Amino acid sequence: MEIKFSERLLRLPPYIFAQLNAMKLELRRQGKDVIDLGMGNPDKSAPSEVIDKTREVMNDPKIHGYSTSKGITQLLREVSKFYKKKYDVKLDPDNEIVATIGSKEGISHLSLALLGPGDSTLVPSPSFPIHIWSVIIAGGNVITVSLDNFQENFIDRLFHTYEILWPKPKLLLLNFPHNPTTQTVDIDFYKEIVKFAIKHEIILINDFAYSDITFDGYRAPSLMEVKDAKKVGVEFMSMSKSFSMAGWRIGFCLGNYRIVKALEKIKGYYDYGIFTALQVGAIMALRHQWESAPKYYASIYQSRRDVLVDGLNKIGWNVEKPKATMFVWTPIPDKFKSLGSLMFSRFLLKKAGVCVSPGISFGDEGEGYLRISLVENEKRIQQAIREIKKATNEFTPEDIQKEFSK
Repeated sequence: MEIKFSERLLRLPPYIFAQLNAMKLELRRQGKDVIDLGMGNPDKSAPSEVIDKTREVMNDPKIHGYSTSKGITQLLREVSKFYKKKYDVKLDPDNEIVATIGSKEGISHLSLALLGPGDSTLVPSPSFPIHIWSVIIAGGNVITVSLDNFQENFIDRLFHTYEILWPKPKLLLLNFPHNPTTQTVDIDFYKEIVKFAIKHEIILINDFAYSDITFDGYRAPSLMEVKDAKKVGVEFMSMSKSFSMAGWRIGFCLGNYRIVKALEKIKGYYDYGIFTALQVGAIMALRHQWESAPKYYASIYQSRRDVLVDGLNKIGWNVEKPKATMFVWTPIPDKFKSLGSLMFSRFLLKKAGVCVSPGISFGDEGEGYLRISLVENEKRIQQAIREIKKATNEFTPEDIQKEFSK
């Protein structure tokens, strides 16, 4: 029997990471040590107080049934208190917050709620893949705006792109601190964006997943801190990085009540919400660890950042220290740039035993770069640098081209 797939499935390209994952699995089957700096997967556990409370409430049989897709009332209230404490932003927990199964799920379902055929979304490029593909899966069109030379040109480039398009884009999807480029913004950036969005009646969505993973005194502003931001937009916050709870899959969409209610409605058809015990754990994190835990995890990533960036620069790379996120976004050394990011990543994996993400996996604008995740301890990062140095000294671009173009 021939299976005919939907048009939306056929529009999805092969997942670039699949090649590297297959290589990584094969190398490990051969008994080889692989230092995995590819996926942004936190390696630390959630705060012990959070784990203990979650374990405790799991003994209550009443919480093992279906939850609610919106999130339990007490958790939504705690998110409201968190935003008031951290950003001095007032949010109505009943109407302006909905729990999501991580920000990725929330953004995907919100795209289904807001977009249809013919609707367009402006997305900075390079971008985290779901920012592109959630729009396409929903039947919409993506208009990318380059992040190149960000500080000087992005706002002007964004506004110009909007002006020359017809029909006009319906959404603007932002993500700062940015994955993969680690680019950061200040509150004045959001003030300009909100003013623009109100004038042109465009919906704003801000993926704020890396809100607390900041370094060197930098503080990431929330879109919601801007006056009138709730008139046009929502923000996604996540427990994944700030509290090292990635596998718990807990996030929130908050802001404009009509947009929040649209997501709440569509989620009501798709899921029964997050396991209640995990939501209770999230309450503990937001209530008791809202300052200490994010600072602790950020300090770990900052230490790893310093080791990685300093080490790569010592072996001849040209890497800037990011002010935020759990990644380093680095240009491929000039000597190897002609190979492209996918081939160079495959080379590093096979010959150095180091897995990194090729820039091309984040869109055409990412070509020529690598994203390296800070998910191993300092000793492993130092080992990775030694192996990278050894491999890049031993092999020429011609050698690599000959072996990896087969």
